[in-house]
Amino acid sequence: MSGLHWQSQGEGLDIVLIHGWGMNGAVWQPTVDALSVKFRVHSIDLPGYGLSHSQTAQDLDDMCQQVLAQAPEKAVYLGWSLGGLVATNIALHHPERVHKLITVASSPKFAAEKGWRGILPKVLTDFTSQLTSNFKLTIEGFMMLQALGSPSARHDVKAIKKQVFSRPMPDPEALKIGLKILSDTDLRPALSDITIPMLRLYGRLDGLVPNKIAAMVSELAPASECYTFHSSSHAPFMTEHELFCEKIETFLVR
Repeated sequence: MSGLHWQSQGEGLDIVLIHGWGMNGAVWQPTVDALSVKFRVHSIDLPGYGLSHSQTAQDLDDMCQQVLAQAPEKAVYLGWSLGGLVATNIALHHPERVHKLITVASSPKFAAEKGWRGILPKVLTDFTSQLTSNFKLTIEGFMMLQALGSPSARHDVKAIKKQVFSRPMPDPEALKIGLKILSDTDLRPALSDITIPMLRLYGRLDGLVPNKIAAMVSELAPASECYTFHSSSHAPFMTEHELFCEKIETFLVR
């Protein structure tokens, strides 16, 4: 096994960027360019995605192990959406490898249930069935959903499409496994175990990770910090790029 595709840029404190479902590391390029002025920034294609499309992961733990196998000895982990689950899971099980943890538009439990806001199980089920017929169209729909409500939605989607589609399409099986992780994972009971510095970033207009869960997660992880981007939906690193990079830098240099 040749391993996952990694791209590294800059010098200094190591930061590992982990993309979301259906995406790949190319989605981070503007963020990499900005942060690599002061840090050593690594972007990764998860198993089955982008230039790692020939790799496979069975579940969340397997995915984390593959990331750690090539990761710096100790780094800041920044995960977006599904990538936030990967980053959080690494922080929970391998805290000695994590300097600081940042989650972006992510949730310890993506699926909605009574008393917990999230993605309705039917939406996740629909995505799974649509994947088998036309996964490119499904991902485009998912991208539209991410930019929904954002003032610069059209620009966001165009930029995300251009970056993501510059690399091979994800493996359909990897997409199904990713959706299963989003459906089944619940890290809420373990959040209080995280002792490393943690920053949680949200988009006020996010339809996938409703902003209202921010306060609920703050109760589960009282030591963590939290910030909500006013004009962003599910991709604040694209919608409010400069402010996003500023928030990251401030958190890291303290």
